[in-house]
Parts: sequence; structure tokens; C-alpha cells
Amino acid sequence: MQETKINHKEWYVPIAFILCFGWLAWHFPFFTLDFLTPEDPSLLEQLSAQMMRNDITPNLPGLFGGYTDIVDWTALIAMPILFIIGVLTVERARMETEIWRPLDRVAVFIGRVTMVLISALTTVMIYEVFLRYVVEAPTLWANELSLWIAGFVFLCSGLYAMQQRSHIRIFILYDILPRGLQKLCDSISTLLIVVFAFFLFYGGYGEAFTKFYRWETFGTAFDPPIPATLKPAILILVSMVAIQAVINLVSDWNLEPVKHSAADDIDQDEIEALKRSVGSN
Repeated sequence: MQETKINHKEWYVPIAFILCFGWLAWHFPFFTLDFLTPEDPSLLEQLSAQMMRNDITPNLPGLFGGYTDIVDWTALIAMPILFIIGVLTVERARMETEIWRPLDRVAVFIGRVTMVLISALTTVMIYEVFLRYVVEAPTLWANELSLWIAGFVFLCSGLYAMQQRSHIRIFILYDILPRGLQKLCDSISTLLIVVFAFFLFYGGYGEAFTKFYRWETFGTAFDPPIPATLKPAILILVSMVAIQAVINLVSDWNLEPVKHSAADDIDQDEIEALKRSVGSN
């Protein structure tokens, strides 16, 4: 894929995707009550109480005789559509790796979502600092919201870093090996990642499903569904990291050996920009 200038329009899709995801994360008990009504009376009462407390649009009637209203259904339908549009329209930034396959677009779009989440996280923290230390009226939700966003940033950035080959690696021995042994090392490391992801998914699926179905919350005044969303997200994104590792192995298999040095960490474009800036003063 050829280098292109950053198209600011491609940021609208990640923002809309995050808004839809956030809406669904806050209103998901409505769908559970409509389609997977718990037989346990205590769980039914818990989800009903969450619905009454968290409903952002209480005056909108439910569709199809249920609890979910038109905004809930719009978010549910729009989120996969926005994901597909984002994957198809994402463009490679100048500093990103040139090794692209069609499946790499998923990780790059998740990277764009992560960048928007970082901006949102920073905004929430600045807002809380201002209210706490200037106005002296701290919020009840900023800390938990920051933790919630930061959890997704941590998970999503791992997938993006895998696609960009930007995880920390030590090349002292790798660079002196012949290409055949380098491929063997790459295969072993990929296998270890896949095995780790498999056993993590196998061992954590039951707990993740329980937290998701019960829509377990954080137990604070704001009470966000951090356990209900982050636990399944861990399994999904670690599995995606393993898949991306396999994609990287296939993409890099026939590449010529690359010798690494300290110069690899130098951004030549940034240096040239600094030179132009200094020269213009």
C-alpha cells in the first residue's frame, strides 16, 4: 500500500464507533432482559434495577414490546457497520510499517480507535483535575471512567503494536543467525503466543461469560460495567493478537534479513522537520 497523507475523515468513524460501543456498554442489560431473560429472580431484579438506574432515554418506548428503544437498536446496528467502514477506509500513516495485508486493516483500525480513546482519557483526567483542584468539586465518575478507558487502551494498543512489529525485541542473537534459523525463531515465538492465547481463552471463557451475562459492575457510585466488558475483551483481543502474530509470520516469511541498529530508533522525518524549523529561525 502506498503512503498517503492522513485523511482526517477517517477519524470520524472511530469516534462514532466508540460512541456506539459506549452506548451499548451502558444499555446492554436491556438486550439481556429482552432476549436472554434470566431465570434467577435475583439476577433478574439486579438487571432490572440497573436498567432503571442507567437508562439515558427513559421516555423512549421500547421496540417490539421489549425494553430496548430505537437508540439502542441504532447503536447495535451501526457499530458493526462502522467497524467495516473503518477497516475498509483506514489509511497507512507515514510512520507506520509498509507491510500491509488486507487483514492488517483490522489491527490498524483498532489502533485508530485506541488513539481516540487516549484523547478521551486525557480529556477526562484534565477535567477531573480542574474540578478537583480549582473548583474543589470532584466528580464521582472520572476515576472509574479513566480506569475503564485505560483498560481498553492497554488491550487495543497491544494488537496495534503487534501489527506494527513495535513490541520490545532483543536482536543481539537474532541478527547473527542465518535466515533459516531466524524463521525458526519467528515460528517458535508465534507458536508460544498462539498457545498462550488458546489456554487463556480456554481457562477464562467461563468466568468471562458469567461476568458478561450477569453484567457485573464496579460497585461504586458511578458503577460502570468494567468487569463485564473488560474480561471478555481480554479474551477477544488476546486472541486477535495471536491471529495477528500468525499474519505477521506469513507476511514476513519471504522478506530479506534486516540488520537492526540504534539508528532504527531515529525518526528521520522528525529530524528533517527539526532542521527546517531551526533553519527558518
